[in-house]
Amino acid sequence: MNRAADLVVGILGGMGPAATVDLVSKILAATDAARDQDHLHLIVDCNPKVPNRNEAVDGTGPSPAPALVAMARRLEAAGADFLVMACNTAHAWEAEIRAAVGIPFVSILEETARTVAERVPPGTPCGVLAAHGCRRARLWERTLEAIDRPAVVPDEAAQARFMALLYRIKAGDLGLQVRAAMAELAGDLAARGAGLVIAGCTEVPLVLDPAACPVPLVDSSAVLARATVAYARRERPLPPAGAAAHLAGREGEPRCTSPASRA
Repeated sequence: MNRAADLVVGILGGMGPAATVDLVSKILAATDAARDQDHLHLIVDCNPKVPNRNEAVDGTGPSPAPALVAMARRLEAAGADFLVMACNTAHAWEAEIRAAVGIPFVSILEETARTVAERVPPGTPCGVLAAHGCRRARLWERTLEAIDRPAVVPDEAAQARFMALLYRIKAGDLGLQVRAAMAELAGDLAARGAGLVIAGCTEVPLVLDPAACPVPLVDSSAVLARATVAYARRERPLPPAGAAAHLAGREGEPRCTSPASRA
C-alpha cells in the first residue's frame, strides 16, 4: 500500500493535553493501516500554555488568538497540508486562524453537525455538553440552528456542575464519580427531550461512554478523527482555505475577535 500521496495533518492541541492525546489515538484507530508507513503524518503542536478560552470569552483573561495563530503558522511552516484543532471552545477564534494561514482548517463544529444531520431528522432537539466559553459564544447553538436541530443545553446550575467536572477531568480525575456525574448531566438533557447528546467538549469523551448515555452520543473528537483521515486520504475534498471563504454567505454574523459579543 503506497500512502505517499496522503496529506500531512497539523493539529492545534494542548487544550487540554489529554484531549489532544485522545484525538491522536482516535485518528490512529480510524486509519486502515497494516504497518507504520500506512499511518498518517501528524504534526502536533500540543501547547497547554494557550490562555484560558473560557476566561477570554468572558473578558476576564487574555485572548488566545495570538497563541492559536502562532501555532497554526508553525504547523503550516512545518509542512502541514491542513489543520484541525482539539478544542471546541477555541473555535471561537476560527476566523483568526484561517486568516493567518494559506492552508485549509477543518472545523470540529461543522464536521460534527454533518454527522448530527445524518443521525437525526430536522427539528430533532440535540443536547450539548460544552464548556462555558463555547456556550457563551453560542458556537453550538448557531451550528445546530444552521441545520435545523435546536440545541438543548444545561441550565445554569447544571452548567456550573459541568464546569466543575471539566476542571476535575483536566486535573486528571477520570474516576467513577466524575463518570457518573457526567452521565447524569447527559441523562438530564435526554429527559428534557434531546434526541441525541453531543460531547461538545473534547474532555467529555474521556469520561462519558455511549453506553452511559440514554440517547445516542455523538463524540465530536471521534467525528473529527474520522474526518481527518478522510481528508488526509483524499477521500473527501478539503474545505477552502482562508477566513473569507469560510465566512462567505454568512454576512451579518459577528466575527470571532470578540466572542463575548455573541452572547
